[in-house]
Amino acid sequence: MRKEEFIEKLFEIGAVKFGSFTLKSGKVSPFYFDLRDMISYPELLDGIVELLVERIQGMEFDVLTGIPYTALPIASLVADRIKKPLIYMRKEEKAYGTGNNVIGKYQPGAVCLVIDDLITTGESKIETAEKLEAEGVIVKDFVVVIDRSNNGSEILGRSGYQLHSLIDLDEILAILKKGNYIDEEMISKVKDFTSGLAEDKIEVKKENVNSLTIKLQETMKRKKSNLILSLDVTNQKDFFNILDKTASEIVMLKTHADIMEDYDQGFIPKLQEYSKKYDFHIFEDRKFADIGNTVRMQYRSGIYKIADWSEFVTVHLVAGAAILDGLFGGIEGRSSFLLARMSSKDNLINDAYTRKVLEAGRKNPEVVSGFIGHGKDKTDIQRFKAKFPAGMMLLMPGVKLESGTDKLGQQYITVEEAIAGGADCIIVGRGIIKSDNPGATAKIYRERAWKAYLKREK
Repeated sequence: MRKEEFIEKLFEIGAVKFGSFTLKSGKVSPFYFDLRDMISYPELLDGIVELLVERIQGMEFDVLTGIPYTALPIASLVADRIKKPLIYMRKEEKAYGTGNNVIGKYQPGAVCLVIDDLITTGESKIETAEKLEAEGVIVKDFVVVIDRSNNGSEILGRSGYQLHSLIDLDEILAILKKGNYIDEEMISKVKDFTSGLAEDKIEVKKENVNSLTIKLQETMKRKKSNLILSLDVTNQKDFFNILDKTASEIVMLKTHADIMEDYDQGFIPKLQEYSKKYDFHIFEDRKFADIGNTVRMQYRSGIYKIADWSEFVTVHLVAGAAILDGLFGGIEGRSSFLLARMSSKDNLINDAYTRKVLEAGRKNPEVVSGFIGHGKDKTDIQRFKAKFPAGMMLLMPGVKLESGTDKLGQQYITVEEAIAGGADCIIVGRGIIKSDNPGATAKIYRERAWKAYLKREK
């Protein structure tokens, strides 16, 4: 099948559409590609297999795979045509039986060619490669049917992968224009849209950022600090003794009121006095994770009455986004940070869960200031932060002056790596409170983190 005929067929079955389409990001696009229905058109599948086989000639690889679900049947047909083994990665990690996450036979160190239908940003491709590499497979090349990205090849190249495509957007426009499927006006709309994406710096409107987020950012600038102290001690004497020494260095204090063995009604008023005197925000790390009615009572009632004094709280989204209404419905001047990733080794949060958490934040900016998440290195953090809704902040735990892992499985990266990757604030606990001089150590953390922040923002 000729490329021209293939593109026309895609248009005829509705896999390539032009008009007005609201994307997941909220932007309205004049075009939309959806190749999932190709599997119902045998002639079209034969054509795409022919084109792919021709495109991959000369590439060296031992096995090949398709990214589920759209590309997997295509990759299966290509594997059969060229007589190469097929493997594929499970969409969800297997927690039973052998625990294998890659289906199919391969030798450790096998080179795998990855086939997919589309590329937009390249981030999902890198995630796929990393998962395969974690299973002992080597990835060098990606082949996609349609390249609709602005700089997908460049993004993959920075991570050491090469992109090959059958068709790009310009070819689709030219062929469909020649066949009188679209006119010059539509081509102009598409090109204006894609050039706008390339130049888009995502100007954040204040109505899309809640007032507490803005207050926190203003305090950061005022205090020249993006350090959050996690003050996890179990008695008031130690708590306020450490706070006396560190309060001038921090922008926010993360508390666990429920671990205080001598908690009494005088604790919160004293904490609020410190907050006002030293100009820092209060962040109760309660990690709400239950149904709406339960979290509402936990937040507003009981002996702690957290809603009365804590500006920010942490929230797990395991119960679904409705938890946010349970917490904040009818309350003003309060916000949250959602747990999108964790720094503990072998935690159960996966990519699908993280994406849903980010989407919940995008839909609820009035009560979500950002996310808490960890990254294994600067590049990993950058890819994580790139998925954030506009205006959302990243708070990062698992940060120390030196990288490493503790005996409980907590993984640490350096201050500079965290900030350069995209963290807006770092969360430090034991690195400060267990030091011989908490005040001096907090100052070191603050100075290094703020210096890295200013360098990144230039």
